[in-house]
Amino acid sequence: MSLLPSKQMEGEQADKFDDVCKPEHCFHAFDALYCALTPSEPITPTFTDVEYPLFVTWNTRSSRSRSPRLRGCIGNFDAMPLKDGLAEYALISAFKDSRFRKIERRELPSLECGISLLTDFEDASSYLDWTVGTHGIYISFPNPSLYPPSSNTPSPLSSSAYLPRFTSRDTLTATYLPDVMPDQGWDKVEAVESAMRKAGWSGAITEDTFRTVKLRRYQSRKCTVGWDEFVQWRRENGDDQIS
Repeated sequence: MSLLPSKQMEGEQADKFDDVCKPEHCFHAFDALYCALTPSEPITPTFTDVEYPLFVTWNTRSSRSRSPRLRGCIGNFDAMPLKDGLAEYALISAFKDSRFRKIERRELPSLECGISLLTDFEDASSYLDWTVGTHGIYISFPNPSLYPPSSNTPSPLSSSAYLPRFTSRDTLTATYLPDVMPDQGWDKVEAVESAMRKAGWSGAITEDTFRTVKLRRYQSRKCTVGWDEFVQWRRENGDDQIS
């Protein structure tokens, strides 16, 4: 998975927000998984094959009133053609998310598929320069074990130009999509701290540690469909065997 946001996406599609993410995108991703788990042939997508950074999320819907549970989520910050990108990451997120076992055929009726197309990438002035409920966050920071803490570290609202240089392999990274923070009830500090844990840092997180974080904020356009909607779509496109 590529985790480096592409600056070329900044503002490129500001005039294309209306109807950016469509159910057809979800159906195409669902179709890729369905055809990987059954002998069925995929249905050729008809939506425009534009390029976006994207994430595919699989959730399990409960028969009770509980909220859906995450089953897999992986994406790419490099802009990709949607037809190939959605199909590819539908399978990567279903089969290669290390947090979960591979999705199996018997689970299909309980699944919902969410597509997030990412837009509006901006460098934040600090790790607090973003809005919960509007922005997703991508953070990067030097592995704290590689440098001693210092009281002379720049403040979190200042430029990070005075920080020591590190190679990419010494840098930890993580991201959260925009809907994660409201769902978890996190404020900005809690979200960044959780992202640092997600990136792999298990040590103490102090003011000095926060000050080393570089944050890139972004927005997303999202659409979600469930199994029943997907079945109806397959039938409308000539599949009389699906049930």
